Amino acid sequence: MRSEPQASVYRPDPRIETIADWIGDPVPAADFPKHELRFRNDRWARAVGLDNLDDAQWVSHLGRFEPLPGNLPQPLALRYHGHQFRSYNPDIGDGRGFLFAQMRDADQRLLDLGTKGSGRTPYSRDGDGRLTLKGAVREILATEMLEALGVNTSKTFTVIETGESLWRGDEPSPTRSAVLVRLSHGHIRIGSFQRLLAHDEKDLMEALVAYCLETYPGGEPPADAPAREEPAVILMHQVVERMADLAASWMVAGFVHGVLNTDNMNISGESFDYGPWRWLPKWDPRFTAAYFDHGGLYAFGRQPESVLWNCGQLAVALRMLTDTEPLIAALDRFGPLYQQAMARRFTWRLGVESRGLEADSTLIQSAERYMVEHEMAPDAFFFTHRGGRKADDHSFGELLKGYAPAAGSSADFWQNDESPHILIDEVERIWAAIDADDDWAPLHKKVSEIRELGRNLDEPPEPCGLRMI
Repeated sequence: MRSEPQASVYRPDPRIETIADWIGDPVPAADFPKHELRFRNDRWARAVGLDNLDDAQWVSHLGRFEPLPGNLPQPLALRYHGHQFRSYNPDIGDGRGFLFAQMRDADQRLLDLGTKGSGRTPYSRDGDGRLTLKGAVREILATEMLEALGVNTSKTFTVIETGESLWRGDEPSPTRSAVLVRLSHGHIRIGSFQRLLAHDEKDLMEALVAYCLETYPGGEPPADAPAREEPAVILMHQVVERMADLAASWMVAGFVHGVLNTDNMNISGESFDYGPWRWLPKWDPRFTAAYFDHGGLYAFGRQPESVLWNCGQLAVALRMLTDTEPLIAALDRFGPLYQQAMARRFTWRLGVESRGLEADSTLIQSAERYMVEHEMAPDAFFFTHRGGRKADDHSFGELLKGYAPAAGSSADFWQNDESPHILIDEVERIWAAIDADDDWAPLHKKVSEIRELGRNLDEPPEPCGLRMI
């Protein structure tokens, strides 16, 4: 069984104050007419020592945003630029969110509490700075399922309904409002570096590289990597490792993020900022999540390519500090690292022991053909064949027979009729109960089912490119 997050005492550490003068702007939170606690993630609250807050204290700090002891005195709306659908946009930044607090967990990792829907900032443009309650419910489901499936993701820490009526073009309106707080390892994005490049801020670029190397520590570049001692090159190698692993984890999860812009790419390698996401109803590389992605730029099968392209934009920014050759050498590692991560994560979710990269890659290719031919969703595929079960006469089945089951793959959980899923019809069913009858039981039941899935998948592969302090 997978272990729960390790409990910790509250250890405030607002390190971002060392770069706060140029990485963000102090902002106030919106004054909401109502604060109704709808979701509280106590399993992760324990990990940062905030589980002892009663509901009133919880809402005061995470709905009204009264500062936590020893933490940031005022929230910071972070500054960044970004490529949005490959078009550069200098007019973005935290437009409906901010960084609220930083603290250490039991492993001494620095974790952030950031918001979504907390009000207008200098970067809101024409937006109202708000989040719909439906959007918050969708983010709960996305983060819970991704965490269960071993993806390095932000965690939905809390959702508080805020009592406003919002008008949105992609939802029946007026619709209910909420503020969401996420827990994640960091909020520094590729777009943070792009902004410094655009402003020709070399000294600040060096300072941001140093901050990231200290805050999100990782391994050293390969022994033969050119300029491997240079800080910018070290960071580039670490980010490539993280992003290759992240892309593979999405593919094995059957997850489509939907909006892989550079301002949505976190230097820590975490998946975050969930908007039009979907899970695959069947294996289809062309499947898109965003209704506005008319060209399929961020289709399921193009996600690794999109992540690599975004890494390339980080390399463009870091050329301010180093030569091109060592950055290209780091980018060239993406493909092999992605294939290794696919093999590691695919066999983990399938519940079988690896037989080496070549054999595992052949198994993956055969599995993809099997899912296409049977119009099968990845969730159903992995559940059906967990631990090498039901290896039929298809070429995939013949390959699967050569794999030994991993420990834990024969648990009673896998004898159930089906695996929990959050395909779009299920998401809409859960939201309809909330919207029509204020019935939150289907959501809480689904979260419990998803967490049970996670426990029975055992410990996931460690994220690449990161190490504990």
